[in-house]
Amino acid sequence: MHVVIINGSPRVEKYSNTEKIIDAFAEGLTKAGATFERYAISSRKNWDMAREAYKQNTEIIFALPLYVENIPGLLLEFFETLPIKDNNTRVSFILQGGFAEASQLECGKKFLEKLPKYLNVSYGGTLIKGDNFGIRVVSKEDVLKITGPYQEMGKSFVENNGFKAEIVKKFAGPDYLPVPMRIMIQIMFKTIAKKKFETVSKEWGAKVPIDYRPWQ
Repeated sequence: MHVVIINGSPRVEKYSNTEKIIDAFAEGLTKAGATFERYAISSRKNWDMAREAYKQNTEIIFALPLYVENIPGLLLEFFETLPIKDNNTRVSFILQGGFAEASQLECGKKFLEKLPKYLNVSYGGTLIKGDNFGIRVVSKEDVLKITGPYQEMGKSFVENNGFKAEIVKKFAGPDYLPVPMRIMIQIMFKTIAKKKFETVSKEWGAKVPIDYRPWQ
C-alpha cells in the first residue's frame, strides 16, 4: 500500500498539531509495510505537488484540525482545485481537535462523510480523536504520549485495509465525559490550565490578558 497524506491545516508545519499526528501515523504505516508521501497545504507553493500526488495515486488521507465545528477554509479552497477522478481512488480523513469528547467532532465528521461524493471518489472513513490541544506546548515526552496511539492507527490502516468503523469508534473515546470529570475539568481550566495558558501567551508575545474582553 502507498498512501498520500495531505495536511489540511492552515498552520505552518513547525507549529501544527496535525503535523505531529501525521508523524506518528506515518510511522505506523511504515511499520506495517506501507510507503507514503506527505504534503502540507499551509504553504501555497506546495499545492501543485500535493494536487499532482492526489491525481497520480489512489490511496489518499487528508489530516486536519476541527475549527469551530468545521474544517479549515484553506482546505476547502484546495478541494476546489482538485481534478475529477473516479471511485478507484479512496479518500479517508484524520480529524483531530482540542475538545476531549468525541461528540465535539461529529459535526465535522458528518461533513467529511459527504465530501468524497462531491470529489467523485470513494470514502474510506474518518478517524476522529479529541484532546489534542496541548501538543504544541507540552514536553516531547508528553507529545509522544498523545500521538503514540496514532502510530497504532497507522498500522491498523494498513492491516485492515482502511479505517474500520468499530476501531474508529473505540479510538475516538467517549462521546461525553462523565459529569464529575466535566466539573473537574472546569475547575482545572479556571486555575492550573489558565496559569499555563497565560505563561504560554506571554512567551508568544501577547500584550493583554487571555481573558481580555474589550467588547464588554
